[in-house]
This record gives sequence, structure tokens and C-alpha cells, in this order.
Amino acid sequence: MTEPLLQVRALCRRFGDLRAVNALSFEMEPGRVYGFIGPNGAGKTTTMRILATLDLPDAGDALLEGLSVLEQPREVRRRVGFMSDQFTPYPNLTAGQFLDFFARAYGLRGRERVERVTSLAAFCGLETFLDRPASRLSKGMGQRLHLAKTLLHDPALMILDEPTSGLDPRARIEFRELVRELAARGKSVLISSHILAELAEICDAVIVIERGQRVAFGDIREVGKGLHEHLRISLRVLRDGAAAERFLLTQPQVQAVSRHDGRLSFDFMGDEEALSGLVGRAAGAGLGLVEVRLLESGLEEIFLRTTRGELQ
Repeated sequence: MTEPLLQVRALCRRFGDLRAVNALSFEMEPGRVYGFIGPNGAGKTTTMRILATLDLPDAGDALLEGLSVLEQPREVRRRVGFMSDQFTPYPNLTAGQFLDFFARAYGLRGRERVERVTSLAAFCGLETFLDRPASRLSKGMGQRLHLAKTLLHDPALMILDEPTSGLDPRARIEFRELVRELAARGKSVLISSHILAELAEICDAVIVIERGQRVAFGDIREVGKGLHEHLRISLRVLRDGAAAERFLLTQPQVQAVSRHDGRLSFDFMGDEEALSGLVGRAAGAGLGLVEVRLLESGLEEIFLRTTRGELQ
């Protein structure tokens, strides 16, 4: 089993009587993208700030590559890149000067600094924008610049807080591709967003929190399967949908059959081996079966089924 890159252990953070983060624990492996979701006020940004060493927990700890955010914050800071939900570039600097300034702040010198700025500008698609004033970039280009700045010190863990907020559809798609490429390069990514369909496109696993507590955690598919005691199946037939519906209603372990536009959905109470037998019988019944699909719970259903919408 891969050694966790990040281990969050019973993290707590209070603001007066409010428990923003309440005994929160989870782990992250390298090379994977984790969606961090929850209602407004669930404690996502507070948790992210603690992991980025920008805030201190009242109890608990987090270990990044074995280094404590409490006891070794400087070492942790060198290994984490935090992209906040707000990006305000310094005035009177071009995009290239902005990156060069932060490269110097991260301790990069000489040829290494120039090569790092150049390579990240290429990775983020900023090559033709380096001479433009950073404050005049479009929202999408500004987010790319923000990401490039976050990557300058080559962090092992990327923390992205609402990185696609306000972007147009093309910019969202392009940003998702950059995130997947980061994971392919071995980085672990923790990303929050309220656009769950978008997160589902890039995430391997999900962490759901509410009122500062973890309510679901794990691979998206496994978490989704845990929400149901049975399989949910969709069939598509070319011929008489009504005949296919009558056929399904006569089959053992089939429940709650519904039909719409040649597609039938139903609950199946057996296992996958029993389902294979059902599909064989359906194919032999002359129904014109052309598609069988196992329906899985998406992030939206996971969110709705695991949270209560309680704000704090």
C-alpha cells in the first residue's frame, strides 16, 4: 500500500463557541485528486488554511511527509502549495515579473529561477502573456498565473480553494486538465468547489465534511456504492420498451422498474453474477438489448445523501 503523503489527525479549530473544525481526520496519497466538499460554513477553508500553515489548530495535528504543521511549519511550507479563492496580483507588475518576484521569494536563483518561471509559464499556457500587466489579465488567465505562482517551489501537496470560481466553461475545462496533469506528475491535490459535476470529472476520491466533521471519505465509487444496499441498473432496447418492462417485472430480484424513451431503470437485489444471468436472459428474449449500464452515485448524490444542509 502507498504510504500516505498527508495524514490529518483529529484536527480541531474553534472561533469562540463555534467549532469550525471538529476532530477531523483523513489521509491523502500521492498522485491523486481529492474533492473536498461540504455546505457553506462546513470548515473547508479553515482546514485548508491549517494545512497550509496559515492558521493554527486548537487540537490535533497534520503530517505532510511525516512533518508536523505545528512543530515544523517551515519545512511543511516548502512542500505545500496553497491557491486561495482570492487572487489579487501586485500592481505595476507584469505576469512575468510577478512570477519572477515569487521565484526569488522562494529562494530560486540564477538559471534555476529563469528555467522554473519559463517552464511553468509554458505548463500553464502563459507564454504569450508574460509581458502583460498581471492586474489586467482575464479571470481565466489570472487563475493560471495564480496556479503557476503556487507551483514555483515544486510542492508535493497542492491545496486549491474554489480555483474555478467565476471562470467561463472553456477556462474551467482547461483548468481541470491542468489539475489532472499535476496528479499525473505525482502531486497530491486537495480541491474544493461547489460545482460538484465539475469535481466529479477530475477527482479520484472525496472528503465530505459538515459542521467541521467528516461524514464521508474514500474513493468516489466505493462511497457511492455504500449508499445503496442493491445495484442500480439501466438497460436500453431498440424495440418494444413495454415488452422489455413486462419481461423485467417477471424476473427474480428485480424491483422498481421504470421506463423512459427506450431506456429502463431498475433496482437489482442480487450480486453481479446474478445480474449476468439476467442480462443473458434479456438478450435471449429478443428485446433488442443494446446497452447495459451499472448506475453509480455521483458527487451530487453523495453530497445530498451524506449531509443535512446544516449551517453554522
